[in-house]
Amino acid sequence: MALDRFSLEGSVAVVTGGSRGIGEETAVAMAEAGADVVPVARSEDALRETTERIEATGSETLLFPQDVTDREGIERLFEEVEERIGPVDVLVNNAGVNPYFGSTNELDPETWEHIFAVNVQGAFTCAQQFGRRIAEREGTGSLVNVSSVGGVVALPYQTPYTASKHAIVGLTKSLAVEWAPDIRVNALAPGYVKTEFTAGVRENESIREDILANIPQDRFADPEEVAASAVYLASDAASYVTGEVHLADGGMAAQ
Repeated sequence: MALDRFSLEGSVAVVTGGSRGIGEETAVAMAEAGADVVPVARSEDALRETTERIEATGSETLLFPQDVTDREGIERLFEEVEERIGPVDVLVNNAGVNPYFGSTNELDPETWEHIFAVNVQGAFTCAQQFGRRIAEREGTGSLVNVSSVGGVVALPYQTPYTASKHAIVGLTKSLAVEWAPDIRVNALAPGYVKTEFTAGVRENESIREDILANIPQDRFADPEEVAASAVYLASDAASYVTGEVHLADGGMAAQ
């Protein structure tokens, strides 16, 4: 049946940035779809709720706090998941930061470097570990890189974030061609979502109304809506989809 193709039964998934927002809901949604799921974030306390939600679905998980900018730590992560649960079949690169909103002329180098270290280098490190291990066991897998509508269109006054998310799109397309047919690689590009990331703009009436004026669906997304797209891209329902940028932006980029 068609719906069976959305199942992740028998899969092992790692979701970075898995302690809140899109990452948390994606980790839980993948567990609900049948996968064993390990969410990754820096804070053990922040991860605990996600792992408890995963366990409530009947899926296996690990409490594994880890910074994606730590190369050796990421290698240990994949080793431990493989030893304790099984080889990783699905990776969702969701960890990201966006601490700067302002003039590019006023941007300091440290902020630029920090954003790229997490958003781009962290995603690359995880992807490389994932790809190497799939190749070693001659397996197959699915990689979902979480970009942003800002990886497709310009987001003024968010230059480092926008640049980093465009880089994720480039990484996705390059890996999709290089790793085919064994690993499907796609980007998920959310628009404005009801998370901590967007709390500031949602609470500012003027900015919020300006943003909504550019979203045909006239609302911010719920994290669960984006998580559903991640499950689709990871599953056999998207078995012939690779190298694509899947927009979940309420029509924002269509204008």
